[in-house]
Amino acid sequence: MPYLEFTQRSARSTTLQTPLERARSILAAQPFSRLLGTEMTEYGEAGVELRLALTDVLRQQHGFAHGGVLAYLADNALTFAGGFAMGGGVLTADLKLNYVRPAVGQVLIARATAMTSGRTQAVCRGEVIVLNEGVEKVCLIAQGMVLRAAQTPSGQAPNPQEHSA
Repeated sequence: MPYLEFTQRSARSTTLQTPLERARSILAAQPFSRLLGTEMTEYGEAGVELRLALTDVLRQQHGFAHGGVLAYLADNALTFAGGFAMGGGVLTADLKLNYVRPAVGQVLIARATAMTSGRTQAVCRGEVIVLNEGVEKVCLIAQGMVLRAAQTPSGQAPNPQEHSA
């Protein structure tokens, strides 16, 4: 359940970072994403795209990408899409995954968009695609709900290091 404290307002107010650069810095602040080597390649109104090289350590015993890796990518992509739509400060509240084919290839690509959003929640949809020899194939379809993170008594969103998934 990634916690995102990005706000569109803060990204616009700084001349040093575009929304994509700010999203990349948030992704880089996630130790698990750094461990895997996940990259943010798109972030905006059109949606979110994350990429991850499919290395041997990310495969299960049959040589396919491990389902947990696919779920991680879907979760993070949906949360970033919801975070963009809601202006940040969000957490995943619900995640539905349909694995539609084994992921065999060189690169995993997660794409997501917010289908609807309001003050407190966004419903997002996405997919994880495997890129194999230049051909993209959908291997997972996801839908989830992203909620505004609870406020602390001080009125601030919780510190990501203090929040447990």
